[in-house]
Amino acid sequence: METDRAEALRAIPQVDRLLREVPGLDTLGDTVAGWLVRREIEAARARVLAGGDAGDVVAQVARARDALERRRIRRVINATGVVLHTNLGRAQLSDAAVDAVAEAARAAALEYDVDSGERAARAPVSSILAAALCDAEDALVVNNNAGALLLALGALARGGEVLVGRGELIEIGGSFRLPEVMEAGGAILREVGTTNRTRLQDYRAALTDATRMILKVHPSNFEVIGFTEAPALADLVGVSRAAGVPLLFDIGSGLLRPEEGVLSDEPDAASALAAGCDLVCFSGDKLLGGPQAGILAGRADLIETLKKHPIARAVRADKLTLAALEATLWAHARGQRSSIPTRRMLETPVADIEARARALASGIEGARVIDGDSVTGGGSLPGRSIPTPVVALTLDRPQRLAAVLRHSDPPVIARVERDRLVIDLRTVDPSDDALVRDALRRARGR
Repeated sequence: METDRAEALRAIPQVDRLLREVPGLDTLGDTVAGWLVRREIEAARARVLAGGDAGDVVAQVARARDALERRRIRRVINATGVVLHTNLGRAQLSDAAVDAVAEAARAAALEYDVDSGERAARAPVSSILAAALCDAEDALVVNNNAGALLLALGALARGGEVLVGRGELIEIGGSFRLPEVMEAGGAILREVGTTNRTRLQDYRAALTDATRMILKVHPSNFEVIGFTEAPALADLVGVSRAAGVPLLFDIGSGLLRPEEGVLSDEPDAASALAAGCDLVCFSGDKLLGGPQAGILAGRADLIETLKKHPIARAVRADKLTLAALEATLWAHARGQRSSIPTRRMLETPVADIEARARALASGIEGARVIDGDSVTGGGSLPGRSIPTPVVALTLDRPQRLAAVLRHSDPPVIARVERDRLVIDLRTVDPSDDALVRDALRRARGR
């Protein structure tokens, strides 16, 4: 057996041979190609030493080469009906934001005053716009909302207790949990109330000399329904002021001001601050429709404390993020919200989507338009959907067609519901309808 194993190990191709025999490796560059080949050789050796077969190492290297190309960050067409699809990058940037990123990608006035020729505050316009749109005294932009919360906890509550309703101890994407973020910020979690019912007196009873903050978290990615109770925000403000500790409201999804329609029940930054919250924090790549970012807005003295804290350096946003966010906030400020893809998708009338869906289904074998539902996604508006006519194909194995569409150029990402493949055009830019139609026709022709 040892002899067989030794022979199997000797039969594994050497690095030089694989570099010569696997086509396309030269496009990776010598360093990456060599690293990839050595990794596959080591994997083959491990299989042999474990008593298995080395397999076709040449084919394995070729597959690894192809996977490296396929898995790059590249454009896809989101036909899932999930407006803020986390796996597809959440909010799609507006043309203005894309142009701003391209401009900032070169030398840019990030911390430089072109009038005085001296160093200046880092990208102040985004903070000014965010503060104005939230009707806040000041604002601060960081890399994401978890970073915003981490900074606030570290700067304002480190070593002390933070009161949080037990029903608000959320888990966000990637299995990151609020108690873990609090621990990383050096704060001590003090749970208040129960999962479904938390009263004002629960907060009052939990106050001690060690209390440094009251944190309210909007459960934007789940709903608790039925026998529930939570204190009104204005009452919670009263508790925080009586105790002399700040109240931070993590509203999560990034609604700036109150709106009607599908967003009517969503908390917004301006209303929270008007109700007396000392700070709010929220994401830039959800309902705001911008890049991944975190925004803190509220009292000027607290924002100034956050700016000076060492964590602020660790979670600061880069110039590309700030450029895209600035362009997005300008669109909100100038009444040009329809130029933001996220908002346009949420607000497109059903009749418009139905007309596009019928045009798409025409000429596609087996395609028909049926009633469907889109969702906001991205941890926003849980339990609520948006009526949307969709293009559906009933198939024995719809997963096969979905896989073919994913290998289109650009890839078209659809959804599968039982025995149906569904194309939801609410999340597709109208200029991409022809690409989706062509991809479907090619896929159905196989």
